Amino acid sequence: MRLSRRTVLASATAATMSTAATVSLTPATVTKSPREQLRTGFERLAADGYARLKGQRVGVVTNPTGVNRDTRHIVDVMHADERVNLRAVFGPEHGFRGTAQAGGSEGRYDDPATRLPVYDTYLKSGRPLADVFTASGVDTVVFDIQDAGARFYTYIWTLYDCMEAAQLAGKRFMVLDRPNPLTGRAALGPVLHKEFATFVGRQPIAQAHGMTVAELARLFNGEFLATPVTLDTVPMSGWKRSQWYDASGLPWVPPSPNMPTPDTALAYAGTCLFEGTNLSEGRGTTRPFELLGAEGIDGRWATAVNALRLPGVHFREAYFAPTFSKFQGKTVGGVQIHVHDRGAYDPVRTGIALLVTARRVWDGFAWRADNWIDKLTGSDRVRTAIDAGADTDAVVAGWQEELAAFRRVREKYLSYG
Repeated sequence: MRLSRRTVLASATAATMSTAATVSLTPATVTKSPREQLRTGFERLAADGYARLKGQRVGVVTNPTGVNRDTRHIVDVMHADERVNLRAVFGPEHGFRGTAQAGGSEGRYDDPATRLPVYDTYLKSGRPLADVFTASGVDTVVFDIQDAGARFYTYIWTLYDCMEAAQLAGKRFMVLDRPNPLTGRAALGPVLHKEFATFVGRQPIAQAHGMTVAELARLFNGEFLATPVTLDTVPMSGWKRSQWYDASGLPWVPPSPNMPTPDTALAYAGTCLFEGTNLSEGRGTTRPFELLGAEGIDGRWATAVNALRLPGVHFREAYFAPTFSKFQGKTVGGVQIHVHDRGAYDPVRTGIALLVTARRVWDGFAWRADNWIDKLTGSDRVRTAIDAGADTDAVVAGWQEELAAFRRVREKYLSYG
């Protein structure tokens, strides 16, 4: 009997998943590796033979981060498995295969590897996005994207928009969970005010939310969607809220072109605020969001921010020449962030301290003319406080009451101990 390539691949995939699902007994004195301890939502879905997708026509919202442990993309894995009726892929900002830079997407095309139709979701929401789901012919929309842990990282709002659109289109929605690279210990930073809602913040959550995508989906469904979607979340097993990404045993695939490492994500939760200024946030360098600077800045900035003795971090006087974005091809001065104690480091407070000190030591400091900083921080409070001469402690104190309220709401939706 001749077997099709699809059947052979499906058998190989099933064998691999079956092996991965087998837990060997180890003596109590032996410490399990992270690889044995943590399983993503997709790994658990596959190990169960995709039972939750039985009889469903499936579409997947994903990007290059939607990979299994051996870096094979879940779309390729499911397409090769006859137990899954995979019909479509939906690409977010940067695209399904990740070919577009910030603020771009890949458009509508057929994926060369699988011949599946790929639909563009970027900047679509509400009824137009619901129409995309309807046109695709799927019954269940599955979301599997690695988040970076910050409110202004747009994939969580792709999640929100897709949940809302799936409800409008009468589709079931499933979220496959992955770790928060910043851990899930606490929510940090200012909470969005609804009048400042944009695609970098649709709803009032904290700047560093401290949640996984599945937890956020449950929060969105319970607190923000006018009509909840039929939601199914597949949680991880073996993940702890205190766990950093490098302890997970999972490969890090850059979720966007300027997020090359988990260290970048840790800095980004605070230093992305520099997108709202005339300083470079390090785009066009090998250390985006860890290198910050502008023409005319010298070592006084590093001296000023080091004098604050912020926990867990040092700042080095640095000079660099971005290859694109702000100050392209010009040598600028500034700082490089060096985190030496992740447990003590507060990325949001650090970002505020850097803004406060940059404004004080460099007379060329300016906010972006469109007040983009207000969209990033979620209100005009941070900008107006800094302009009024407030120090770091005063700026941070300004959001504590709203943050405490968000933490109480957040607590109801946490899935991991």
